[in-house]
Amino acid sequence: MKRLFLLRHAKSAWDDPALRDRDRPLAPRGRKAAKRVARWANKHGVRPQLVVCSNAVRAQQTLERVLPSLGEPEVWVEVTLYAAGVETLLGRVRALPDEVDEAMLVGHNPGLMELLLLLAAPGPLRERALENVPTGALAELETDVERWADVSPGEARLTEFVLPRELR
Repeated sequence: MKRLFLLRHAKSAWDDPALRDRDRPLAPRGRKAAKRVARWANKHGVRPQLVVCSNAVRAQQTLERVLPSLGEPEVWVEVTLYAAGVETLLGRVRALPDEVDEAMLVGHNPGLMELLLLLAAPGPLRERALENVPTGALAELETDVERWADVSPGEARLTEFVLPRELR
């Protein structure tokens, strides 16, 4: 079995119009939300062996706040996750090392939401995600494959869909 966590970056700031999109930092609300998700991850034993994170500042700052709750995963920061579409993200998942059983992607919508909806089998949590995958949301998908290359659309169980606004 393989377990994939999808974490959308937390709320970013729009204060400085001179900043490039990928350079925007977290807003105060985003920093609080990331800490809530970190507490949830710690309490629920989220322990990926590998985290692949977008190189956008807001994604890396989200990960910085969540990372202490994830055990000691290896972290890869990749340019290709910034503004990646669903096909790119699916290709990235399928290229994960097979010795990794639990991995996390930290990225952006719409690609992250589209990946979640592509991989998840029908069910009530998928229906919730269909409405929106807001900033800071964390999803957990489980799939009965031995190799990441065998991950297929519609075959993963969406076992958790955590929204920061629902956490205290």
